[in-house]
Amino acid sequence: MSKHCEKVQNRRELLTAVLRYATLGTLGAIGGGVFAKRRRLVQGPRLAGTQDGICINSGICSGCGIFERCGLPQALSAKQLLTRMDDERK
Repeated sequence: MSKHCEKVQNRRELLTAVLRYATLGTLGAIGGGVFAKRRRLVQGPRLAGTQDGICINSGICSGCGIFERCGLPQALSAKQLLTRMDDERK
């Protein structure tokens, strides 16, 4: 009878470990996918001067971390506006 209990417990441990690592692997894959997608969206405008990136900051350029490198139309017009304002102050 004790051998039967040991087998059941070993199976339970095995199933628990399999589920634990499958869950961790799934969460890791989802997190990696989200990270890669965000990185691709952020770096899209920088690639060879293309305009195919997507703004991840809801069009608010003033607080954006990549404003200087951004090539999206809204960022370019904001840069032109800032340049004009600086020229007028001088």
